Amino acid sequence: MSDCCKPKPSKPVSPCCEPEQAASSRPDFLLWISASIVVLSYLAYLFMDGQPELLAQQPPWLVTMSSGIYELINKMWWGLVMAVVFVGLLERIPRDLVISALGQGGTVKGIVRATAAGVLLDLCSHGILMVGTKLYERGASLGQLMAFLIASPWNSLSLTIILITLIGLGWTLAFVALSMLVGIVTGLIFDRLVVAEKLPANPNTVLQESSSPIAPQIKTLIKRADYSPKAIALLLWDGLRDSRMVFRWLFFGIVLATMIRAFVPLDTYQTLFGPTVAGLFLTLLAATVIEVCSEGSAPIAADLLSRAAAPGNGFTFLMAGVATDYTEVMVIKDTTKSWKIALFLPLLTVPQVLLIGWLLNQI
Repeated sequence: MSDCCKPKPSKPVSPCCEPEQAASSRPDFLLWISASIVVLSYLAYLFMDGQPELLAQQPPWLVTMSSGIYELINKMWWGLVMAVVFVGLLERIPRDLVISALGQGGTVKGIVRATAAGVLLDLCSHGILMVGTKLYERGASLGQLMAFLIASPWNSLSLTIILITLIGLGWTLAFVALSMLVGIVTGLIFDRLVVAEKLPANPNTVLQESSSPIAPQIKTLIKRADYSPKAIALLLWDGLRDSRMVFRWLFFGIVLATMIRAFVPLDTYQTLFGPTVAGLFLTLLAATVIEVCSEGSAPIAADLLSRAAAPGNGFTFLMAGVATDYTEVMVIKDTTKSWKIALFLPLLTVPQVLLIGWLLNQI
C-alpha cells in the first residue's frame, strides 16, 4: 500500500483514556500496581485489625496507609458496584440521543442542555474531549462546547456516586451544582464574546431544525430493552469491563491520598492546604502540576475536605484540573484553530473556581 493510501495516524491520546486496542496490547501497569497495593493493604489491615501488638510492630507509615485504604474501600464499595451498573447502562444509551439533546447553540437553553449532557456522559476528562470535538464539528456553539467540557469530567454518574460515599450527599450535590454553574456562566460568556466578535464563531454552526421530543425516544429505548437474566449479566460484565478506566485512576487516587496521609503530618497538611487563601492557591498549583485523571482526583479532593477541613480546596482541586489541563487546552486549540479560544478557557474559569472555593471555605 502506498503511503498516500495509509490511514492517517490519530492524535495522541492521554494515557488515562487509551483506546481499548492500544491498551490491550500491553499490561496496564498503573491499574495492576495500584489495585495490588489497594488489595494487599486492605487484607493486611483486615488481618491486623484487633491485634494491637501486631499493629505496634509495623512501621507507622504502613499502618496509616493500610488503615486509610481499609477505611476508604469500606466507604466506597457500594459506590463502586453502582458505578459498574451505571457504566453498563450508559453504554446502551445511543450517544446521538445525548448529542441531539443539546438544543440550539447561542441560547441560554442550549447552554443549560449542553451542561446537563456533559454531566450525564460517563467519560473521563480526556475522553470527553473526543465527544466535545464531535459536537463542535456538528455545529455546537462555542459556548455549548465549553459548558459541555467544563461540566463533564468528574460529574459522570458513576464518579458522582463514588464521591457521595466519600464526602456525603450534601457536599456532592453542592459540588455538582456549582460546577454546572461554572459551566453555564462560562458558556454564556463565550457565546457573548462570539456575538461581540471578540472570539471566532464555530464555522460549522447551522440552524438546527426542530427535532423530535427526547421523552418519546427515551420511552422507546426503555420498551425495547432486554430484561432477561442473560442481558442483565451482559450489562454487568460490560459495566465491569468498561469501568477499567475508572478503577485504574480511582485506585491510583486512593494510593496517592493515603500516601499523603502517611508521609505528610496532619498539622503540616492543614497548614499547607487548609481553608486559607494561600492554601487555596497551593491547591490550584497542585491541581495544575499533578496530571491526575478525574477518577483519581476524587479521593484527594475528599481528603482536602475531611482532613484539611477545606471544602473549597476540594472543589478547586476537582475543577482546576479541568480548567488548566494542558491536553484540554491543546485539543481545544486544534479543534477551533484558535489559540485565543483555548487560552480563554482557564482565563474565564479559574477566577470563578477560586471565588467559589474561597466562599466554600468560609462556611
